[in-house]
This record gives sequence, structure tokens and C-alpha cells, in this order.
Amino acid sequence: MQTVRPASPEQLAEALCAAAADRRSILLGGCFSKDRLGQVRQPPERLAEPRAAASGQACPADIAISTCVMNRLLRYDPRDLTIGVEAGMAWADLERILSERGQMLPLDPGWAVESTVGGVVAANLSGPRRRLYGTARDMIIGMTFATLEGKLVQSGGNVVKNVAGLDMAKLMIGSFGTLAAIAAVNFKVFPVPAESRTFVMDFETVAEAFAERDRILQSALQPAAIDIVNWPRGYRLLIRAAGSAKVVERYARELARARIEDDSVWEEVREFTARFLARNPEGGVVPMISKLSEMAALGEKLEVPFVARAGSGVIYAHYAENPPAPFEFGGDLAGDLGGDFAMMTKVKEMFDPERLLNRGRLYGHI
Repeated sequence: MQTVRPASPEQLAEALCAAAADRRSILLGGCFSKDRLGQVRQPPERLAEPRAAASGQACPADIAISTCVMNRLLRYDPRDLTIGVEAGMAWADLERILSERGQMLPLDPGWAVESTVGGVVAANLSGPRRRLYGTARDMIIGMTFATLEGKLVQSGGNVVKNVAGLDMAKLMIGSFGTLAAIAAVNFKVFPVPAESRTFVMDFETVAEAFAERDRILQSALQPAAIDIVNWPRGYRLLIRAAGSAKVVERYARELARARIEDDSVWEEVREFTARFLARNPEGGVVPMISKLSEMAALGEKLEVPFVARAGSGVIYAHYAENPPAPFEFGGDLAGDLGGDFAMMTKVKEMFDPERLLNRGRLYGHI
């Protein structure tokens, strides 16, 4: 399969337009490190392609377009806490640039070394600090994306107060490249807290771990991150405190029974999914969303490794093989998603009526 690597947003738009004019199906990405995310399915009645094995691969395409060469820093104003970069910049490079000025973008995506900025945004990845800082939708203040018509569309702005037109950019977040190609992104960034400390507690049952989670969240403490994992054994509750020295010391008093670990433990959590999938070629990860009050019951039913964003209501269940599709429980994707599926289908028709971009990448139907 031919691979095209545009060197600029203009070349990206031209490549998309040329492929669309020839009605060539397109595999769109950066470094393609997250090809097994997005609950990929290839139903023949929708895509006119053979249904693939549960490998997480999208439908075969005629041409691949990668943004990996588009890796420039476009603008950075540390005083205004804003930065703009091209979509192909490595996420690790973005983190390095910010850390040199004592700033951060706390999305904490997995595949940090392999990921590009566009890939993180397109997959809507967020990590342990999601509870305090939010997701990509909360950090993006502007975006440029290229359409199949060869147009470059600018949405939002370069400063935090200018959010006009941000809704267009929001459509791209979590779309897995099924609508258009992200060319550049403007973020608001955050200062690195003065102090950070990680507290860990071990429990024999999931109920005990979530009960302690409840106690912490109902207290005056407001952790930057609070996760529960059931590997390598038992159940670990991880709490990250961040802020002034006085704030962190209060956590130490309130969590006297917890042991203190190096903040590097969060790297282990952050990269767990990527390493799990690397070890299990037939495996998959299923995100399960629930109310905070129902997370313990959901966790008790899982007999596979999981990472629970215990303050956000999301559990990522890791299956070594044959992962269930979240929208196959009722057998009806449209029924499970309700009006959201109809809206997503209309948006897809608006941007990509020929269904050329990343076919089957999102739920296997979009």
C-alpha cells in the first residue's frame, strides 16, 4: 500500500483531495500506534468488506496518509499558557518542550513515545489526571484540520479567551480520523505543581478498595488522580496529591495508612494498556462507563486486568483474547447509542459521504 507523508497542512489537504477525487479509500494516522483502539469492527453490510478477525485493524485501504512529518512547533507563549503544534509532533517532544518551562499538558496518554499529538487528540486519550484537569476537549482552544475537499478549516483561536467555533474542533476529538485530518492543535497548558506525592494502599477485595475511594472523595481531599488497578495481584488504590507543600502534607496526615511511592508508578499505569496489547496480539481493551456508585459492582464482575479511573467513572477492561464489544451487548449499535449514533452518521455523511476515511475505525460502522 502506498504511503504519503505530507510535510505541511497544505500538502495534507492536497493529498486528501487527490485521493478522494480518485475515490481511493484512505488509512489516516500519525505513527498508527493506536490501531487497536476504537472498538474496530468491519460488518459486511455496512462496509462491503470481509469481516476481519478481532485484531483491531481497520478495513484495508488503497492509500495511507501519515502526518508524522508535520512536527513543527508553531507558537508557544509560556506567559499566556498556550502552545500550538502540528499534528505530527511526537507527544513526548511536546511534553519535553513544556517541561523545560515548568509547564505541562496533563492528558497522560499511553503510547507516549510512539504517539503523535494528532493521534492522541483523534483517539481522545486521557490518563490518571483526567479527574482534576479534564480531557482533550477541556484543553484544546483551537485546531486546523484538512477535509477531503482539500480545504483547511480553522476552528477556535490561539488564546484561552477565544473559543469561538470550538464545536467544529470538538467533532474531531475522538473521531479516530473518520471525518477529516487534524493538521495543527492549539492547547492551553498548566504550570507544574510545586509538590507532588503518590500514596498507595493495598486491598484484598474490590469492595474494600472502592470503599476507601469513597471515603477519600467524600473528604476535603481533592486528588489530582485516583485510580484502582487489580494487577499484578490484589487491588491497589493509587492517589496522587499535587499542590503546595502544605497541601501535600495534609494528604500525608489524612492517608497515614498508605505507603508513599515514587511518582513513576503512574508511568506504569499510563503504559499498561500499550504493554498489555503488545503482549497479547489477539487482545483488546473495552472501556466501561458507570456511575461512581456502581463502579465497585462492575469491578467485581471483571475477571480480567483493569484500570479504573476511580474518580471519573470509567473502567478499562483488558482482554487477552476475544474482547466483547461494548455495543454488542444488546446486539444493536443504533439502539445502544440511541440518537447519538444517528447524529454521528449524519456528521460522517457531511464530511465523508463516500466513506473513504478510516472505514470501520469507529465502532465498525463509521
